[in-house]
Amino acid sequence: MADQMQWANALSNRPSLEAAVTDVVERAVKSLAAPADLGIVFISSAFTSEYSRLLPLLAEKLNVPVLLGCSGGGIVGTTLGGETQELEAEPALSLTLAHLPGVNIHPFYLEADDLPDLDSSPDNWVNLIGVPVTPTPQFILFSGSFASGIADLLQGLDFAYPGSVTIGGQASGNSGGRIALFHQNRLYREGVAGVALSGNIVLETIVAQGCRPIGQPFQVTKGDRNIILELDEQVPLVVLRNLIASLDEEDKNLAQHSLFIGLAMDEFKMSLQQGDFLIRQILGVDPSGGAIAIGDYVRSGQRLQFHLRDAKASAEDLEILLQRYQLQHQSSASAIGALMFACLGRGESLYGEANFDSQLFQRYLHNIPLGGFFCGGEIGPVSGSTFLHGYTSVFGICRALEGSN
Repeated sequence: MADQMQWANALSNRPSLEAAVTDVVERAVKSLAAPADLGIVFISSAFTSEYSRLLPLLAEKLNVPVLLGCSGGGIVGTTLGGETQELEAEPALSLTLAHLPGVNIHPFYLEADDLPDLDSSPDNWVNLIGVPVTPTPQFILFSGSFASGIADLLQGLDFAYPGSVTIGGQASGNSGGRIALFHQNRLYREGVAGVALSGNIVLETIVAQGCRPIGQPFQVTKGDRNIILELDEQVPLVVLRNLIASLDEEDKNLAQHSLFIGLAMDEFKMSLQQGDFLIRQILGVDPSGGAIAIGDYVRSGQRLQFHLRDAKASAEDLEILLQRYQLQHQSSASAIGALMFACLGRGESLYGEANFDSQLFQRYLHNIPLGGFFCGGEIGPVSGSTFLHGYTSVFGICRALEGSN
């Protein structure tokens, strides 16, 4: 029988880091029952003072050629009882181990100064990463305080590796802001720790932005960088006030604190619907001029629609995407493992209950080992391009290439 791809995850909430490491290593190794080729570790910010001890403790008990991960404000994984849990604001350690026959596993670490200019040739990006364009690699990235460069990196990877899939998240920490990135045997505080997987592997994604559109789409008729100066040749703030006035009381209240902009991703799609937008924050308004500043660049001719976010919208959005995935992949049993990258603004603070996103995922994709963390920003593709998101849940589902029909 051919050597098959395998995936295992273990989550521990032991308050002692030594005990937690022992717990996850023993359980993940036993569950995998094959040599581990890749390890991915997530550690709770409750262990902030002990980040530097994690890799030496793992090295004592675990032999894996490629190991990376980061810290998170909340940690996702599989408990001893086999349940998937999201442990927020408490000690937690999640270890994913993967046996990946036929897969080339190439770890890399980057700093902002390493990146080529965006007008550089694809070859410069390929040389930077150190992985050929074919077979098409799949990327998993963990970013630190790299906000200025992460968008350029994602754009560069999309440019140099057409057809590749990139997922991941920005490491998060405690209120003091200390984070950790783990790459092989080293601890970093900034940059990007990544791995390129190429060969007999496919990463499929679900990117749930958790918003619902309100009103109708508008066209940007005048803009400057990230500032909307005209919508349908009208003052943007006037357009927005008229829209809010047309809402029911519940949505009017929601618009006071949970209003977002959705930028249409497909310029040629005539009828836009939920999921066709890249969700961005509204950063501020100019009461005198009526302009609206958002968390992305805008251009004349671009279509957008205002959106609202709440627990109901987030739940419905994720469920719609899971249902769509299930319909498109009737043989979902061939999926062998998954990673989850959720915003710190989701979880129990959004839903009022624990484990919501992960348990909804498991309802549609049964018994798939799932590990992940709560991020400062989530990395995932929308309409073929990769972005850094906020308030989003990104799932990366792994399967062997020959099992991906």
